[in-house]
Amino acid sequence: MKTIIIREMMQRSGVAFGTSGARGLVNQMTDEVCAAYAAAFLSVLRQSFTITRVALGMDLRPSSPRIVAACAAALREAGVKVDFCGALPTPALALYAQNEGIPAIVVTGSHIPFDRNGIKFYRPDGEISKADELAIGDATVKIDQITGDLPEINPAAISQFVQRYLNFFPPQYFAGMHLGVYEHSSVARDVIRTIIEGLGAKVTSLGRTEEFVPIDTEAVAEVDIQRGKDWAAEHHFDAIISTDGDGDRPLISDETGTWLRGDIVGLICARYLKADKVVVPVSCNTAIELCGAFGQVVRTRIGSPYVIAGMQEINTGSELPPLQSSPVNEGGGEREKQLTIPAIVGFEANGGFLVGSSFTLDGRHLDPLPTRDSILPALAVLAAAREAGVKVSDLMHDLPKRYTASDRLQNFPTETSRQLIMELTRDPQAVIRYLAPDHAQPLDCNTTDGLRIRFDNGEIVHLRPSGNAPELRCYCEAASDTRAMQLVQSVLAKISV
Repeated sequence: MKTIIIREMMQRSGVAFGTSGARGLVNQMTDEVCAAYAAAFLSVLRQSFTITRVALGMDLRPSSPRIVAACAAALREAGVKVDFCGALPTPALALYAQNEGIPAIVVTGSHIPFDRNGIKFYRPDGEISKADELAIGDATVKIDQITGDLPEINPAAISQFVQRYLNFFPPQYFAGMHLGVYEHSSVARDVIRTIIEGLGAKVTSLGRTEEFVPIDTEAVAEVDIQRGKDWAAEHHFDAIISTDGDGDRPLISDETGTWLRGDIVGLICARYLKADKVVVPVSCNTAIELCGAFGQVVRTRIGSPYVIAGMQEINTGSELPPLQSSPVNEGGGEREKQLTIPAIVGFEANGGFLVGSSFTLDGRHLDPLPTRDSILPALAVLAAAREAGVKVSDLMHDLPKRYTASDRLQNFPTETSRQLIMELTRDPQAVIRYLAPDHAQPLDCNTTDGLRIRFDNGEIVHLRPSGNAPELRCYCEAASDTRAMQLVQSVLAKISV
């Protein structure tokens, strides 16, 4: 039996916690490293919970089954039952764990490149916090058996996830709609089809592949931008729906095949749910405040743990008890809020949507799911268009004319990104040289997460090292989508020289 000090293992292997979960190169994520992480997670939980069963799931990356097997072996060695839910969307596993009151581990690299993977952890009461990550890093574990077969797949998690949406939306709600599903290698591809066909829509499958495709919903590749338009022109869809690799970030287009920005999808979903208070990362579009739909908007660092913490702290400044029902009355056809606790949601620029409290809309109930989900925001966009009797593109017309774009420099070392941001923070001339739009002057600087500069012409430039991979991300906001993308391209071009 081998003793492993997790902090030393993290430094030695290069597999460490990023924005969401522990991630690293596949060749760094050895069986021993993965088993040690699973054992450390369990040891931290056992300080607060009695654990007899752990749910386990994965995405469709070719490295995921091996990593799952190593985690399962460590859990069995520690004396707990492995409830293997197979390949399924990350939010489906999170919902199942929440419903069962058990912890969960999902092996997924989400949207990051093919040669990487990751492990994400859930406590019985939701995603682990940054404090939990520190505790896992401080753990010392003993590892012996790190190989073994996986148990039979339990289909209950996928079934519960599908029923969540078939129960919330009325039967045949999307009858008459023709929707494309860009399947690629998303683990959610079959679940999406099952749900929207179950709600009455006609579905056409697009782009299915058994080769893993790292779709990034914040930086959609040019080939996918063109695919969306070509598919829409060929099939005359009402919309096209897709997700990233693990199904926790939506990618949805309008009827022209133009992909919607994730934070705009989140805004539409929050408004459809009649949310009172919204928590979003600092990188999201300022249309969220400017639209006037929400009583309070809280901005956080980037990453779902920070959004979750913001939802918990939104009223009291400290952790709330488990979020309870925030019912909405039926009256005169309008959804009129009752004054119980606030209706709280969170979402990110990547479109991942977190439900922080229960909602009852026109007699339809939706339980909390405070982890990133791709299905609800996609369905809410369709529902909002259907209820208004308009096309998806028309939903943008009453929103403030603020547009965001983003892209990244790949293979850009994290330390180089940090040094650049430090230089920009200290040197106003460097800000003008690298970031400033033509003849614009910086008005203010936000260092909540990276460096976000607002200029006197109303444009915004935000640089941040990725928390998951050696990439420098750039987010820009302007008065048109063309201008926002021009800004992104200009900034990244200057930096890459």
